[in-house]
Amino acid sequence: MAEKNILKSETSVTKLPILVADPAPLGLIGLAVAALVLASTDLGLVSSTAKSLMIPWVLFFGATAQLIAGTIEFKRNNIFGATVFTTYAMTMYAIALTLFITIFTDVEFKIAHYAFGLIAILVFSLIATVASLMTNKMLFIILIFVDLAVIALIPHYLFGFTAFPAGIFLLGTSISSFYTAMAVLLNNMAGKTILPLGKTIWSH
Repeated sequence: MAEKNILKSETSVTKLPILVADPAPLGLIGLAVAALVLASTDLGLVSSTAKSLMIPWVLFFGATAQLIAGTIEFKRNNIFGATVFTTYAMTMYAIALTLFITIFTDVEFKIAHYAFGLIAILVFSLIATVASLMTNKMLFIILIFVDLAVIALIPHYLFGFTAFPAGIFLLGTSISSFYTAMAVLLNNMAGKTILPLGKTIWSH
């Protein structure tokens, strides 16, 4: 009996909790960089003939950084961050591939297809905006800017309206995302609130 107890104590394994860092700053930085690059063209700050140079920034920051953040959020059991980051990551991959096809191939296309894709993303974004009411004010503000940017882009691709308003809203997305990323990073490292994110609007 003594030998059995010894064997049991020697072979038992205690599982320690896996600590995973908050990936939100990474995802927000990715969104901020991609939004700024996209805004630069819509605002006319750079030549629209150089759109191919947007692809690396959209692909690596807007898409891959957010995909990494979203994957980690699944591990942390954060359904909001996981769903939003991964969905926007796939959106950025789609944008990068669309840019590649329209610039470097001879495939015949109708840009209206892109507009209907944006309509689908707008539906998701509005859902995410409602969900963000249960997080903090800064995430809500970011999603409002995203909503407005997508709303402005849809008539641009469907009817040829100017993309300038979309550029303004993308710039707002970038600035608010940079601030939120800095706030989450500093607050986590300091263990206290350095930069406010705003209280939850919808208490649940």
